[in-house]
Parts: sequence; C-alpha cells; structure tokens
Amino acid sequence: MEKITHPFIRKNVFYGVLDRNLKKLESRLGASLAIRGDCLIIDGDPKKVEFAKSYFEKIRELEEKGCDLKEEDFHIVLDLLEEGHAQRLENYFPSEALNLSRKSVAPKSLNQQNYIQAIRTYDVVFGIGPAGTGKTYLAMAMALTYLQNKLVSRIILTRPAVEAGEKLGFLPGDLLQKINPYLRPLYDALFDLVQADQAKRFIERGIIEIAPLAYMRGRTLNSAFIILDEAQNTTKEQMKMLLTRSGFDSKVLITADITQIDLPQPAKSGVLHAIKILSPIKDIAFCYFNEKDVVRHPLVQKIIKAYQKAEAKARA
Repeated sequence: MEKITHPFIRKNVFYGVLDRNLKKLESRLGASLAIRGDCLIIDGDPKKVEFAKSYFEKIRELEEKGCDLKEEDFHIVLDLLEEGHAQRLENYFPSEALNLSRKSVAPKSLNQQNYIQAIRTYDVVFGIGPAGTGKTYLAMAMALTYLQNKLVSRIILTRPAVEAGEKLGFLPGDLLQKINPYLRPLYDALFDLVQADQAKRFIERGIIEIAPLAYMRGRTLNSAFIILDEAQNTTKEQMKMLLTRSGFDSKVLITADITQIDLPQPAKSGVLHAIKILSPIKDIAFCYFNEKDVVRHPLVQKIIKAYQKAEAKARA
C-alpha cells in the first residue's frame, strides 16, 4: 500500500456530490483511492500505483500554478497522461465554460476540449464518433454561444431525414410537424441549454431554423452557424451541397457516427467520402471521439466497446 499526503487536495472536489468523481478516477487508474483528511491513500498493483502517484503530482503542480480545476479537468489531465502528452500539461489551463441562459457547459474530456477549440479556430469542422460523446450537444452549445456573442446572426440546424427519404409530402401536418420526429435530438439539445421561451422566440423569429437537409439546396447562408447532424446518412451529393452553402462569416459543423450508417449502401456515405477527399485541406478540422468521451450512462461506454469488439472480430 502507498500512502501519500496531498494537502493541496480541495475537499469540495472529492467530497459530497463529486465523491463520484473519485470513483471514476479509481476505475480509470486501476487503483484503490481513499481520502483520509488531507491524505490520499493509493493501493493496488505497483505500476498502477506509480502512475496514479505521477498523475496526482501533475494535479498538484497545476493547482500550484493557480489552475482552478473542475471535475472535468481531472479527466482531461488523465487523458493527456494516458495518451503520452505530458508535455502539453506544461501549458494546460482549464477551458472556460460556455455560459448559456439555462446552464453552463464545459468539455469533459480531452477530445471534447480539442473539439471546442477547433470550432473556435476553423470555419468547417467535422465531429466524428459514437453516440453519447457530446458531438451534437457541444455543437449546439457553441452555436448558441456564437449567437449570444453576436458573432453570427442565426443558427441553421439540419439533419437528413433518411427514414422519410427526404420526401415529406405524404406525412400529415405542416412542415414543422412533418419533420419534428427527425429533428427531435436537435430540439432536445436546444431546450436543454436555453430557457424554453427564449428558444421558442428564436425559432418563431427565424433566428434559429431547424429544417431537413433537402431544404438547404440553392441557398447561401451568410453570418450563420450551420450544424449538420447525423451526417453519416448523407449522400456524397448532399454533403457537397451542404458544404457549399456557407457564405461570409459562417461556420459549418458536421457531426457523424460512422458506425451507424442507415443508407442502403453505407460505403457511399457522404461523410466517408468527405473524410477521404477533404482531410488534406488544412483549413478543415476533423475531430474524432471514442468511448472514453461518452458522457451518458456508464453502461453506454461498455456497450460501445462490446460492439466495436464484435465488429472488429467480424472484419477479421
């Protein structure tokens, strides 16, 4: 057993509600962790204990530099160490939260942090990864932040309505009623981030437009934050059409889960084609997520791993 004293450990990080954070770290580090006063007790395999000690030493160094570490920062620092990027910790500083009318949002993993930084830096960004990694949610949070700061004048939210074949005429109701089932995840993220009356006003005034991908054709979208969600279900032609809609002072954000392509011919997905031909362009960012970025129920991460293992076995 290793016993080390860390008087720098702030009890509000590890006790109370955030005591669950200690359990998450315990699981990731593969060592037993316990707090006794200002002492952190680490127990387990010597190699894992040694790694845990080096990890908490980095945490101590960051706090001594004046970093106000939040729950998510403990995991981002661990991501950096696990991926061999210890040198990046020299200049590490916690990301500022995105403060919206209903809640504040901050990246909870290294990939999420890189994603937000890419959105700030590039005008075209692809967020690619499995369900629950925050691709759409963070995209919506960034779009609302840009709107709030008057960096854009409107938000365009769109997805391909694959199940309806983009032919919505036969469905009952007006346009919003027809497309609502296919755009529900975008509405969910929007109403979770801002007050309901504010969100409704934005939609009524056309400041936030939610529409199926087919309705983007022939338009030039200036001063807009454009989010194409579920882009793995676009065709090559649809992807090209959407990417060429962007006008002056606009951003285009594409989110996709390439493990869940619902097209009749998955190999013809517009996202797969875009990755292949657009990756060499330095002005376009491609951000990739994995199961470590999942922020839903802990079981989701295990489910994703199980499917990835089964799919890899099937390809072998």
